[in-house]
Amino acid sequence: MGQPSRPSPSPLVQPTPSHNDIEKGSKRPRHKSKIPPPPPPKPWKPWFTPLVFVANTSVFIYTMYVNDCPHTSGTSKCILYEYLGRYSFQRFKENPLLGPSYITLKTLGGLDWTQVVEEKEYWRLFSCMWLHAGLVHLLINMLSLLGLGIRLEHEFGFVRIGPLYMISGFGGSLTSVLSLARKSIVSVGASGALFGLLGSMLSELITNWSNYTNKCSALSTMLLIICLNLAIGFLPRVDNSAHIGGFVSGLLAGFVLLMRPQYGYISSKHVPEGYQIKHKVAKHQVHQYVLFGISLVLLITG
Repeated sequence: MGQPSRPSPSPLVQPTPSHNDIEKGSKRPRHKSKIPPPPPPKPWKPWFTPLVFVANTSVFIYTMYVNDCPHTSGTSKCILYEYLGRYSFQRFKENPLLGPSYITLKTLGGLDWTQVVEEKEYWRLFSCMWLHAGLVHLLINMLSLLGLGIRLEHEFGFVRIGPLYMISGFGGSLTSVLSLARKSIVSVGASGALFGLLGSMLSELITNWSNYTNKCSALSTMLLIICLNLAIGFLPRVDNSAHIGGFVSGLLAGFVLLMRPQYGYISSKHVPEGYQIKHKVAKHQVHQYVLFGISLVLLITG
């Protein structure tokens, strides 16, 4: 999805006469001057998103190493044993996503209701974000990560996107473990964090509304993508509670972390010497502060 275009602010300004002009009574040429538009923000170099990609891939390889299907299940019950050996997959009947066994995922930190709630193993709320049920699961999530994460990190940098990713992942895990339907299922994957990135794109569009030209088109496209992705959560074996929790967490975090100056605002450092801004525009609008405050309170208390 292409990013909606944004106009470059260039309010009319009037240069102030110098001291020499006033003394000599010289007249300034009568013409309207414009402040040159501020330079476009330099895009951030993404490194958090590639790092998460490498971490998830490495953890999956380690998971398959620990799983050791030939040793635990027998070579006849492993898929692609001839080519992958120890890293071969469990049979489709046990794991249709080409991955390890249920026991391996649970041992390495999968989100299990009993162990989190009754055994107080709260670290699983974070560890499950780095595990994947299978190769198919990993590929889908990593493609989504690169598509969403790099775009956001280019624009806002790792300082904002890193915390947003972790908050969304934690929110998805928390919602999943609070769902009574998850008591007998181990939940894994970065889907909660990825839906958080999707939610943050919506909140970024809303809070920075004045910066967009094709507002209705951008909003309708974004809502369509969100609805399609949430609909996937109703398929069998998919943890939609984590998707919803991650989406809501990312939506709120986006209002806090992705707020930008409104259209028309020019920082004083971009105003040439001797010029005065005729109509000064406030840095942020009232609704941005309101959404920031409400979202921050909900994130802290929720």
